[in-house]
Formats: sequence, C-alpha cells, structure tokens
Amino acid sequence: QVQLVESGGGLVQAGGSLRLSCAASGSIFSINSMGWHRQAPGKQRELVAVITRGGVTNYADSVKGRFTISRDNAWNPVYLQMNSLKPEDTAVYYCYTDTRTAVYWGQGTQVTVSS
Repeated sequence: QVQLVESGGGLVQAGGSLRLSCAASGSIFSINSMGWHRQAPGKQRELVAVITRGGVTNYADSVKGRFTISRDNAWNPVYLQMNSLKPEDTAVYYCYTDTRTAVYWGQGTQVTVSS
C-alpha cells in the first residue's frame, strides 16, 4: 500500500502562485506514476497533471504553460507548481498514485483563487 500526504493549498489572488507537495510512503517501489486531480464544487474530478516513473509529464489543456509537475528520484515529494492562477482553478486538489495493482488518493487540499 501507499500513503499520500498533501500540503501547500491555500488562498491566493488571481495571478498569484502556489506550490503543492505530495509525500508518498509505504510501497513506493511499486509506483508507476503520480499526479494531481482536482474537483470544483458541482463538477467532476478532473486530471490536472501526471508524471511517470520515466519522467514523462502530461497536463490538462487548461493548465498547460501555467502548472509544472516535478519529482525527485524517490517520489518524495512530488510538486505541483501553479503559476498565473485563475479563479477557475479553485478546487480541492487530490494527489494520487498509480501502482501495479491499485490507485491511491490523498486527503485533498483546498486551493482558492480570488478575483
């Protein structure tokens, strides 16, 4: 099993920046990829960014050029640098990891962008 702990959410004005962190523990050797989803009120959870074991990254079109996902070699931690934030980025952000047998989720961290 893998446990995930997120940190770094908060309140920021439009145009500002935040960095989210996700620390993994447990069977981290089994991790294939890690990333972030988000869920805004009344909307479905959506993929924001993901990084694979080989370092390949993928982003939602809505955040390309503004968000950057990165990690160290040991998956601890995985960062999501969020720049040029917009009010529509307001959501609960969930770290997740995909292993050989299961998907694990963090508890979520609130990001609020004021206009």
